[in-house]
Amino acid sequence: MAESSDKPEETAETTETVPSVAVITDEERELAGKALLQFESGKYDAALNTISRLEETRPSDHKVLHNRAVVEFHKSNCTKTDEFRQRLQTVCSQISIKVNDLDGLEDVDNGVLYYNQAVVRFHTRQFQEAANILEKLFQFIEPLEETLARKICMVLIDLYLLTYQAEKALHMVSYFDKMLFDPPSAGKSKEGAQDKDKEKDKAPESGASLAATKETTVETVSPNEEFRPLLHQYKARCCLLAKSIKACKREIKAVINTQGMTSTTIFLKANFEYLRHNYRKAVKLLSSIPDAPRMIELGEWIPVMFYNNLGCIHFYMKKYNLGAFYFKKAMQENDNRAQQLPKREPGQVLSGRPLHTLATNKHYELLYNAGVQLLHAGRPLAAFDCLIESVQVYHSNPRLWLRIAECCIAANQETPEEESKGIPSKKQMSSQGVVGSGFHRKLVVMSPSQKGSKFTPNGQSSAIPVANLEFASICLKNAAMLLPEESAAKDAGSTGHAGTGVQLGSHALDSGDMFDGSLPGDSGCVAAPPAFPLKPLEAASLRCSVLACSAYVSLGLGDNVTALHHAQTLLTQPSLSGSLKFLGHLYAAEALISLDQVSEAIQHLNPDNVSDVSVSIPGTVDTATEKGKGSDEGEERESQAVHSQYYPHSLQSAKSTLMFNLASAHCLRSEFEKAKKCLHQAASLIPANEIPPQAIMLGVYLELQSGNTKLALQIIKKKQLIPMMKGSDSNAPLPTSNTPPTPLIRTKQKPRK
Repeated sequence: MAESSDKPEETAETTETVPSVAVITDEERELAGKALLQFESGKYDAALNTISRLEETRPSDHKVLHNRAVVEFHKSNCTKTDEFRQRLQTVCSQISIKVNDLDGLEDVDNGVLYYNQAVVRFHTRQFQEAANILEKLFQFIEPLEETLARKICMVLIDLYLLTYQAEKALHMVSYFDKMLFDPPSAGKSKEGAQDKDKEKDKAPESGASLAATKETTVETVSPNEEFRPLLHQYKARCCLLAKSIKACKREIKAVINTQGMTSTTIFLKANFEYLRHNYRKAVKLLSSIPDAPRMIELGEWIPVMFYNNLGCIHFYMKKYNLGAFYFKKAMQENDNRAQQLPKREPGQVLSGRPLHTLATNKHYELLYNAGVQLLHAGRPLAAFDCLIESVQVYHSNPRLWLRIAECCIAANQETPEEESKGIPSKKQMSSQGVVGSGFHRKLVVMSPSQKGSKFTPNGQSSAIPVANLEFASICLKNAAMLLPEESAAKDAGSTGHAGTGVQLGSHALDSGDMFDGSLPGDSGCVAAPPAFPLKPLEAASLRCSVLACSAYVSLGLGDNVTALHHAQTLLTQPSLSGSLKFLGHLYAAEALISLDQVSEAIQHLNPDNVSDVSVSIPGTVDTATEKGKGSDEGEERESQAVHSQYYPHSLQSAKSTLMFNLASAHCLRSEFEKAKKCLHQAASLIPANEIPPQAIMLGVYLELQSGNTKLALQIIKKKQLIPMMKGSDSNAPLPTSNTPPTPLIRTKQKPRK
């Protein structure tokens, strides 16, 4: 992103005006200029010899020591990062500089030292620390040398984009534009600006750092005009991040006019079409990208980005298995390219590879994307394996912990074959056999429940990563801990649509991530790397989903008290969607019934408690109406795509589910007439083919309790509740067993954001 091959140049020039050391002689000034020329021409050994001669007369000059560190770093092809970082720290200690505590800039020439420290942090993915250093340095940008000032602006823009701060990035782009084409004064020195500007132009695309790019070619183009394509790129990326479609379209046209259809331009245009939901056009654009093997030179892995973006696009096209295939291809390409990189030096954390390639491995980011894709494809165990590995890096992401819990829930949900062992489907409602004869002749309509235990075996810790409900409970606790307090979320009062876990483009965090996920304190956002940060309203919505999943998991584990607490807490949340409100009442009722508090459960099962089953938060704009306006319709698509076969697809279906369960609750209180009425009303709300088999069995039980044996047999034979409407009087005796039926199975929790 930002290179500092000029740093020796900066420092060499500053050694000529050091007031705190001995006065610079003409001979020393000549040696400094000679060392600068040798460095720019790539003659690092000669430059080191010249600097050694300077050290003989100025052994304690920190600027000379800094120049030596930069030249030696370039000589190693920018691979000895650990040594370079240590030497920078030594120079700072020598002059009592605290990099993270910049209150003032006594010597303007020391700005290069701060800049180098920030660039090292940038390439080790410590984005917030790098931004803090440069933001403080930016306060003193006016007296700085012009080339260094431009470099500071560009690195800050990239940092703001990488930390999803579109507004700050746009402000910095505006300042950078004025600096280039409307400078307040022309008094700044322009010496060496052309060569440095050329390095700057390559920086954002290559990701190279302080000593990483050393361009020696010279062009006759005006330095400021040479920056114009880069400026349009920055503006386009800011507009994409802010989802400003109209402004983005204008800037992408400007990029195409100034640069042509390069790989960077095609990625930007494909991202633009992706935001406009023109997925087929985005795929067509990506397919036209030339395979430029610039990994070593620029740190860009075109095939990896290509397959990753295809996977993201197919996710929103609801082609989850195909998207998972592309993510697998991306991981294969990523692993192949990673093997081409030099190995790290033994005992060193960063040394052995060029600085700009330290964080180019996208392994964990691709695992994250593949895990989300596989979860939606109905392959929770494979998704669990991917997400549990990616959480080693992105452990500060509350949404990721929720995704892992959803994998555990989905893996423990019963398949239709497993459910048939306990409750028969409509096809299995026919007689399974006859027992006895004469008056004792009985009809067998279902086999005994054979449900297996889903609990952790004795002696095994629930903290071991296994796709079971115990581990899901731990994941949900982690997600809740990472979310802000409810009071803080209320005070933030920010609106917006939740960012998705997957994204298009090449600007996401990767496996070299050392970014702690922290964001500026006044942002009100919750970091969720590698995805977009959660805005306050999005964090509140995520909290609701975590509570709903927690209630479901607690019910599955038999912890009814905790389940009731989570469900009641869910119902008190201010930002509660209709679908989660429905689940909250359903889960609270089931917990209360298990706690033998049927009267309180009946209050939750009142159909009037649910007025809609939408997944959108009240007060937000419906994403369907925003299509083509830059809204994230993918969020709604994701929510719709993950509706399971158990989840009500309409308000009428939700009300019927509540009433079916209300009928079961009345049965537990021996209020059979009320149960019949609720069952009849519930059946009238939905088509006959959507009536669950549990409801039919409940109807059979009610008729048996009323002594209507013949009508119960008719219900079994016809596999529907219609005969109930006709009524029937039978003198058949009541069944000997008064055991009430098992309450209807609760609605399965769907994966949600």
